[in-house]
Amino acid sequence: MSGVFSPTRAKIKERTLRTDKWWLQPAITFAVLFSFIIYATFRAFEGDNYFVEPLISPFYSPCLSQACVDGSTIFGWTPVSAEIFNFALSPALIILIFPLGFRMTCYYYRKAYYRAFWLSPPACAVAEPHTKYTGETRAPLILQNAHRWFFYAGLVFNVFLTYDAVISFKNAEGQWGHMSVGSLVLLASSSLLWFYSLSCHTCRHTVGGRLKHFSAHPIRYKLWTWVSLLNHKHQQFAWYSLAAVAFADIYVRQVATGAWTNFYFF
Repeated sequence: MSGVFSPTRAKIKERTLRTDKWWLQPAITFAVLFSFIIYATFRAFEGDNYFVEPLISPFYSPCLSQACVDGSTIFGWTPVSAEIFNFALSPALIILIFPLGFRMTCYYYRKAYYRAFWLSPPACAVAEPHTKYTGETRAPLILQNAHRWFFYAGLVFNVFLTYDAVISFKNAEGQWGHMSVGSLVLLASSSLLWFYSLSCHTCRHTVGGRLKHFSAHPIRYKLWTWVSLLNHKHQQFAWYSLAAVAFADIYVRQVATGAWTNFYFF
């Protein structure tokens, strides 16, 4: 016999023979993601300090609940006919499920939190504590297959956040042609979210997948090559966009509470 059942195969009791600090990366990943989860949960239930003319937090956009503060809804519209939106809880509870669902099912984030939270495995050449592996064929991991639908929903939210970034180039009186620190913060946040979405593996498959001959689809092939270039940086865009969204919410909250001043360049 040969392979894993070979009687001459080395039997090692240790989880790993690595002598480097292999645990450092999953520990940092756990700390960052867990901190974001705590902060996002706090903000979702706070239900306040998310809008100050003309800035709105990405956690609360688009604001669709009847509980939205004046001026925070798009064109002043709320779906009054839909019972699901007629409640007084935080508007973020309607919104965050979609971008969080996109990130939780993202191919890169699966790797990140599988290692950091479930230790499956915690690092290369390190044994995991689980004795059985069923992959993504059973609950709850079978829900990972909904990733492409969360991707499409994420594109819709990107459009709203881009709209918010454009609106931020007004002043507090609603006049166009002004740029503040908040304008740059929202612009950076929305831009990095687009890069994160467009570098997604699902985006790459949507643009160029299921084609037998690229030569018959030159436009899709060109788009596929562009998305493929971005795909190499998907991990970086995942972290950059996460940090940018969190900071955008922090910035709007601080300005809304009066702790920070939203300085205008012109």
